Amino acid sequence: MAEALLRNDFGDKYESFSAGTEKTVVKPHALLALQEIGIDTEKLYSKTVDDLAPLQTDIVVTVCDHAKESCPFVVGRKQTIHHEFEDPSSKGNTPSENLQAFRDTRDQIREWIRSEFGA
Repeated sequence: MAEALLRNDFGDKYESFSAGTEKTVVKPHALLALQEIGIDTEKLYSKTVDDLAPLQTDIVVTVCDHAKESCPFVVGRKQTIHHEFEDPSSKGNTPSENLQAFRDTRDQIREWIRSEFGA
């Protein structure tokens, strides 16, 4: 979600890529939350850092403690930025409550990206 938001808001300033520590699936509510604000999700899919190799990068951003602790060394990385967001996957007792949790997380991530990278 963070990569799609960064690309959408600051794609003219940054080239961004997304990868996790494990290959899974992109959560349908994450896709819907992005689509609701006009972000095209057609090409989004789950990848690991190994899938991006031998990509060299200046900044690695982690958004959960698990990723921060298990993030592999990335060649060329000059800086690591960590900002934890609560995982919305297990929030809410109903599908609509879970979707709202993804919306809330989307908005928190977007606000942080704008303050961190918008200058």
